Amino acid sequence: MPKPFLHYLVPPDQWKFPVIVVLGIFAGLGLFVFHLAKVPSYLSDSPETCVNCHIMAPQYATWSHSAHREVANCNDCHVPHNNIANHYYFKAMDGLRHSYMFTFRLEPQVITIKQAGKDAVQNNCIRCHTQQIHDIKMTTMRPEFHANIEDRYCVECHRETPHGTVNSISSVPDARVPVPTSPVPDWLRNIAQ
Repeated sequence: MPKPFLHYLVPPDQWKFPVIVVLGIFAGLGLFVFHLAKVPSYLSDSPETCVNCHIMAPQYATWSHSAHREVANCNDCHVPHNNIANHYYFKAMDGLRHSYMFTFRLEPQVITIKQAGKDAVQNNCIRCHTQQIHDIKMTTMRPEFHANIEDRYCVECHRETPHGTVNSISSVPDARVPVPTSPVPDWLRNIAQ
């Protein structure tokens, strides 16, 4: 009679303890990296999450001085809201790309939005400002701009909304942004000193 597949995954008796120790080490390191990377914070919509990576400080600083700060956070504009599955899928894919780039120091000096992000921002502009876009006063004042919103992105004209002129890390050198707290536990920090 053939042995079940799981039988091949069980180590011999003399290897059980070392395998358990090695698996425990990997599980502990995985949980520690999960904690260091502040992974649970990315499930929230808190704008402070975006400055977990210091390179996002200019975007946070310019947003925090804009009128959008009172009514919208980063995810309200930059993540799709058509359904919950797409919302978290987009956040996960974008987060994985960001973590890869920041981990391997591949981030550009000037951050530019990708096409999927442009589409999400456009859809969210329309979602929040649909009354203003279809306001008769707006369409009669500048019909060539606001009558047909399918042929251009809102940010083509409203480029500095809500971030102002963010061109580089040096664009807001004196901005006050929340400094992320250290994820390293005190007991480990004391050992390392």
